[in-house]
Amino acid sequence: MSGSVRRPLSLYHLLDPQVLANPYPLYEQLRTEAPVHWDPFLHAWVVTRYREVVQVLNEYSANRTPTPEYLAEMGITAMGPIAEVMVRQMLFLDAPAHTRIRKLASQAFTPRRVEALRAHIQAIADDLIDSVLSSGRIDLIADFAEPLPCIVTAELLGVPVEHHQQLKSWSQDFAEMLGNFQHNPERAGRIAKSVEAMTAYFRAAMAEQREQLRSGLLGAFMTAQVDDDKLSDDEIIANVIVTMVGGQETTTNLIGNGMLSLLRHPQELERLRADPALVPSAVEELLRFESPSQQTARLVPEDGLLGDKPVRKRQAVIAVMGAANRDPDRFPDPDRLDLTRSDNRHVAFGWGPHFCFGAALARIEGQVSFETLLRRLPELALEPGPLTWRTNLGLRGLRALPLTFGQVG
Repeated sequence: MSGSVRRPLSLYHLLDPQVLANPYPLYEQLRTEAPVHWDPFLHAWVVTRYREVVQVLNEYSANRTPTPEYLAEMGITAMGPIAEVMVRQMLFLDAPAHTRIRKLASQAFTPRRVEALRAHIQAIADDLIDSVLSSGRIDLIADFAEPLPCIVTAELLGVPVEHHQQLKSWSQDFAEMLGNFQHNPERAGRIAKSVEAMTAYFRAAMAEQREQLRSGLLGAFMTAQVDDDKLSDDEIIANVIVTMVGGQETTTNLIGNGMLSLLRHPQELERLRADPALVPSAVEELLRFESPSQQTARLVPEDGLLGDKPVRKRQAVIAVMGAANRDPDRFPDPDRLDLTRSDNRHVAFGWGPHFCFGAALARIEGQVSFETLLRRLPELALEPGPLTWRTNLGLRGLRALPLTFGQVG
């Protein structure tokens, strides 16, 4: 038999670092050959075409977290503290529970409150750039893309900014579980400890704020009220945690992935540098082109059809937003970075009832970041050497992005 043996079509190939570095050929193969594909390795349907991804995000069940009692029956008690938190997070709830919590949370997370942060985000970005100007180089992840959303998130929550590194460490642990479909039992204990530490931290912060309320999302969650309904302490803690994790990890990835995309498309980078008015449109295209959040899981609500495939109630479905955002039936010439792309309804922030709660904040942080980096750092260039992507299959981001820049006048 001549020729190479064809590997079975599966999303598990993302475990290969080379595929993880560039998953788009795999996505294209799935989208072309089997847009609704039963993956026997993952025991889930994998959906890669835009129209089915939107359908899944809009209509399928997000309530997929096992209860602590179920985990105890399975002998996985170490995961119990994680489940205690996740079963209260709006990310994993369906209506009416999701509607109730989202309505209360929206009282705290208003567009006006977020927009008021823009000038402060600008000051944080400038401070971070100031600290590297004399060196002529920057690791964009460690020096900018990680600390900026960490500091912003601490200030948004209304907890001491000096705690932002501890919050980041907990956030990375929790994100490892959110973004991966492989189970790493050796990591469960550490993640559970991080969840317990975060829970204790925010419970203590709430006790302090009952004595003296601070401005910020935590206090706003505590006082939010709709028709005499309020969030319980456990609901506040769970949803502060998911807001914090989502706000940090995806924004770091947006900045890192976006800058790498611009450096790989120097004409687009110079176009943006010459015309800062393009920044809002550019952020949308960078979100589409290298989505910070690549996939999410849902459950089939009832027996029916997905595409042309019969699906059964409670089967798992992985909606691959990173593939939908490169679907040529929805985005003409999808593998081309076009910062002026007009019809750009990407699914990087999800769709429907679970559309990303922090999308407005992420957009502002992205806009401020790219405008500041291009304005203040001339002649940006990648340092030679291989790039390493985080082994988080759902939350796509770089471990480091070492850059050099020219002399600042």
